[in-house]
Amino acid sequence: MQTPDRQELLSKLADASPERFDAPAMQVFWYQAENCALFGQYLHLLGRSPERIASVSEIPFLPVGLFKNHHIQSGNWNPETYFTSSSTTGQTPSRHAVRDLDFYLQNTRRGFSQFYGDPSEWCVLALLPSYLERTGSSLVAMADYFIRLSRYPQSGFFLYNFDELRHTLQACQDAGTKTLLLGVSHALLDFAENHPMNLSGITIMETGGMKGRRREITRQELHETLCNAFRVPAIHSEYGMTELFSQAYSLPINAGQTPRFIPASTLRAIAFELYDPLCPAPPGRTGVLAFADLANVDTCSFIVTEDLGKVHPDGSFEVLGRLDAAELRGCNLMVE
Repeated sequence: MQTPDRQELLSKLADASPERFDAPAMQVFWYQAENCALFGQYLHLLGRSPERIASVSEIPFLPVGLFKNHHIQSGNWNPETYFTSSSTTGQTPSRHAVRDLDFYLQNTRRGFSQFYGDPSEWCVLALLPSYLERTGSSLVAMADYFIRLSRYPQSGFFLYNFDELRHTLQACQDAGTKTLLLGVSHALLDFAENHPMNLSGITIMETGGMKGRRREITRQELHETLCNAFRVPAIHSEYGMTELFSQAYSLPINAGQTPRFIPASTLRAIAFELYDPLCPAPPGRTGVLAFADLANVDTCSFIVTEDLGKVHPDGSFEVLGRLDAAELRGCNLMVE
């Protein structure tokens, strides 16, 4: 087995697809097993030799909590910046080193374009107050990039200026402008309560997360509330994490159904059994969600989350809630 170099791996990412995923994923794994000290140590503690791992489903995925207390990096390079997660008082945020910010941004553009066309074609209105009020948000970096790409001068961020947002949405609607309202869940709910209005023709996309601002509710309840307030048939969703460079998107579904997210071409979802984090769960069974993200080539591409979910035979996945970290039997070998 010859370990590929980074440039060779990068050349293959642009051609990634669900049908052409396994071969580059295995090459990324072999590269990171050799060049990521923490990942190599994790494999050693588990007694798993990289040479004996022949498929993505056999790879031991790294617990996402390690991003809170360890520097995770493949290769020798200096970070251009860091992405950090939001956290409540007393919690340690995740910290994801970024080798090349432009590489991340180009990957978000490629992923979004798979489902919605190029972001330059959209008027992008971003309602992300809890993210804008701190530094290091990968979501803000993505939204800012889309806003700068947009050919519409109305594109921009809105903090708590709901009146300005309402007028901008109305103007875009009147002009028939292709418009995306991208918002964190609690801010969209605040806006819906203060300014319910007919936003038919506007694409509303929630990014999840109450961030301690409001009572946690199900995604179905969130979508139903927003649909009623804005008189739209469906709400779109984006799934992303500080620890991942790729996103997944949920296209409109029928009211009352759990949204299914479709990963971008550089991302694959896998569910592992609840009490055996090294054993993949069968399609459709509830398990712990994990992701193989080829765009994480410079850190670690194989991450098991703390989200409960189901992965379906077509590669789409559902997010069903959060898992108590104490239940991740065997995943915490290096967290303590």
